[in-house]
Amino acid sequence: MTLDIRRATSADVDLVAPLFDTYRVFYGKPSEPALARDFIQARISREQSVILLALDEGKAIGFTQLYPAFSSVSATHVWILNDLLVLPEARRGGAARALLTAAADFARADGALRLELETDHDNHTAQALYHAMGWTLYDGTLRYRLPLR
Repeated sequence: MTLDIRRATSADVDLVAPLFDTYRVFYGKPSEPALARDFIQARISREQSVILLALDEGKAIGFTQLYPAFSSVSATHVWILNDLLVLPEARRGGAARALLTAAADFARADGALRLELETDHDNHTAQALYHAMGWTLYDGTLRYRLPLR
């Protein structure tokens, strides 16, 4: 495996979009390639997210997408690692670890206070990786959401 991690640009939309569609399907959404492409194109063109792309000998095998956020209490910015996917056939080769490392390196270089992520309670494989890489659970916090549609 010859792994390369780099920041995606508008020239990479057609590499990232199928990965993003696969990510959405993993979380129970129907496959919608056009929606995935439009969404990724908008995030990149509007500079609303940072997408890191994992390539193995030029083939896109994974990505992570980071969104900016702010901490009012600390009066600074943070990054939210919202999406992380490595294609099933490329798993166990270090791509997820490399993407997480690249995300942390990016956020650190950007001067962010922290990097945050959320995962499902039953995603034990991902949880084990996060723990192994030094991620910690928030103690004493509860997350709420208000559905708007």
